[in-house]
Parts: sequence; C-alpha cells; structure tokens
Amino acid sequence: MDFIELLRSRLCDEKKTIVFPEGEDARILWAAVEHKKEGLLEPIVIGYKREIERTAEENNLDISDLQIIELGSYEADAELIDAFVQRRKGKIDETRARAMLKDPNYLGTLLVYTGHADGLVSGAVHTTGQTILPALQIIKTRPEFSRVSGLFFMIRGDEQYLMADCAINTDMPAETLAEIAVATDRTGRQFGFDPKIAMLSFSTKGSAKSDDVKKVERATEIVNENYPEVVCDGEMQFDAAFDPDVAKKKAPVSDVAGQANAFIFPNLEAGNIGYKIAQRFGGFTAIGPVLQGLNQPVNDLSRGCTKEEAFQLALITAVQACMN
Repeated sequence: MDFIELLRSRLCDEKKTIVFPEGEDARILWAAVEHKKEGLLEPIVIGYKREIERTAEENNLDISDLQIIELGSYEADAELIDAFVQRRKGKIDETRARAMLKDPNYLGTLLVYTGHADGLVSGAVHTTGQTILPALQIIKTRPEFSRVSGLFFMIRGDEQYLMADCAINTDMPAETLAEIAVATDRTGRQFGFDPKIAMLSFSTKGSAKSDDVKKVERATEIVNENYPEVVCDGEMQFDAAFDPDVAKKKAPVSDVAGQANAFIFPNLEAGNIGYKIAQRFGGFTAIGPVLQGLNQPVNDLSRGCTKEEAFQLALITAVQACMN
C-alpha cells in the first residue's frame, strides 16, 4: 500500500487538530492549506498574520479558511500561562511564562498540553533543540521511557523502512539503544509495520571485537531478555541486515538478517549520516524525525525538508494523536 494511503487508512473518525508554529514559512503554510483542503486534519497556524499573508500572496495560497493565531494576542493566554507555571512546578513565574509564550514553539506545545490541539509539527525553521525543549518541559516522556528518540520513515515507492535514532541522543549506551529499539517497534506497529529490527554495527555476530561492538551486543541482549515480543537481532552490519544473500554468509541463523525493515544505529553520527545518504543518494523520502516516547505527539522536521514532507509529517502526527 502507498504510504500516504496507509496513513489515511489509520486516521480515526474524529478529526485531529495539528499546530504549525512556523506559519510564515512557505512550505509549512502550503502543508496547512493542503490539509485544510483535503480535510484530513484541522490545522492551526501560529505566526505574525501580516507575514503569513505576505507568504500566502507570494506563493498563491488561499488562507481564508485557516485558523491563524497571532503571536502575542491569543485569547486563552491566561489559561496557558497558569498551566505552564503549574507544569514547571515553581521553575518559572507568571512573568517568565508570559514572555516564553512569545515563542511559537512554547505556545504551540501548550496548546497541545492543554487540549486545544492534538499534536504539533515544527522544525522547518527552528532547530531540533528549539522544537524538543518545550515538549520535554511541558509534555514530557511516557512513564515507560526515560528519553525521547528521533525516528525517520524512509519511503521510496513501495519500499518502507524505519531508522532511529537519527536526530536526538548524542550519548547512547546499551540501555539507551535498547530503549530506542523498543520505542521503534511500538511506533512501527502504530503505522502498520511488522518491525524486524537490526541493531547495526561495523561487526556481524562477533566478526570484530571492540567496546563499541560489545555495546550493541549488550543492547540486543537487553531487548531480547526483557521484550521477547520485539523481533530484534544484532550486532550486524547493514549489508547483513538488508541483503538476503549476504545474510546467508554472515548471519545464517538470524530471524532478522536479510529481512530487516527497522535499523537502530549505534550512535547519532551514524544515524544522521546514514539517513541522509539514503535520502540524497538513494532517492528515499525521509519523513521525520518523529519524536518517540512523548506523552502527546510533537514532531520535528529537518530544516531542509520539502513541503510534501511537512504535509506527510503532519499526517503522521494526526495518526499518532488517534493512537494516543
């Protein structure tokens, strides 16, 4: 099934409201307008209305039906400020909270937290840090997860893969890698995948020896010991994970080798480089990063994203809200 059709099929009957805090950006505004036209979700755009109108005019976009929240003049500010102060438990006061609501990511995240919206998509203009910090402070992680991780849906025609963590965690000991694998399995199942997770390394089944290899071996053991329902194997090189012929030589008894559709990278450098090589050299569409582990869906775009990727990530966010 085409990935977009798969996403459409997993939307719930109740239309979800998704916040776009970067309304002045042409890609974001296009995605919001298209979603409004198609009726798949209800977009809320945040920004300075004059700038949004200018972007719309320059790009021939009809924004007459869009809900636009002008920064600094949202009528529910008092409610959001009170919720913000309470959530931060004395770390900020009302004056500080009011000032922080001038940041569209904080405003958008509070709309999600207080139930005025169901999810948020940002990152076309802002950095990952600027997108994720409000979510960590306000929405926070689910009880079963200690951290957020960043997953990409990698799509090329009928080919559909998952890659993580490609965006968030710079420090990934074995316990973190195991948690990311479990989160990836959960995300994949939400979207109709049957994840077969490869824990990637420069070694396959002990072909090399180093502390880095031991870390991936241990991460695999943690998953298999504590989450037997997750199909996960490692450590293995990418070719052994992906190519059935190579798998027969390097990992002939593995249930994952040669048929993996989800790839957990051993560190952030490898993950970030790996997904971008697949995107630029391989012609894959990279949708994400989807932020795994949060109580409510907040997702982050790459600043190099296309308008289509913004549209698709908003759709993913709406599906997550249906599953929440």
